[in-house]
Amino acid sequence: MRKKTNSRKDKFLSSIPVASFDSKNDLIAGKCKFNFSYMDKNQDAGQDFRDWNHEQLYKLLDKLQNYCKQPLKYWNTQRVGGGSNKVFEIYGEFPRKSEFIHPKHVPHDARWARFRMEGAMRLVGFIVPDELQDCECKHTKIRFDTNTFYIVFLDANHKFYITK
Repeated sequence: MRKKTNSRKDKFLSSIPVASFDSKNDLIAGKCKFNFSYMDKNQDAGQDFRDWNHEQLYKLLDKLQNYCKQPLKYWNTQRVGGGSNKVFEIYGEFPRKSEFIHPKHVPHDARWARFRMEGAMRLVGFIVPDELQDCECKHTKIRFDTNTFYIVFLDANHKFYITK
């Protein structure tokens, strides 16, 4: 005897999401996050979004989408180009040779870092120090997250960490 099928029921059942926060396939807690709330658009060495053309903005968003698939620690181990260049580099302190200045609204103990975008383009910002991972902020009672990159500067011309 053949089983009857109900196409409406099958279509409905196939539309129900099966993903969950604790799914083996998603691993949402480990994916890095990007935060734009510390952006400083007022320094001459940097740019604002309006200064970048459509193609630059498209590439930025495309790369951010890709970077969000892994934790920051993963990108800190991934090589790009020749030599020891990494996709994500953690500098620690604000560089001494820079055309930028440390904005007053960025924590003094932030760990400065950058994402290499394309050519000389960099996405510059900071991360929360490792020692604050899972510590609770005494003012907000919210835990710090060391897997978030706080974007401060759009650096199209590699002026944040001057190497030459």
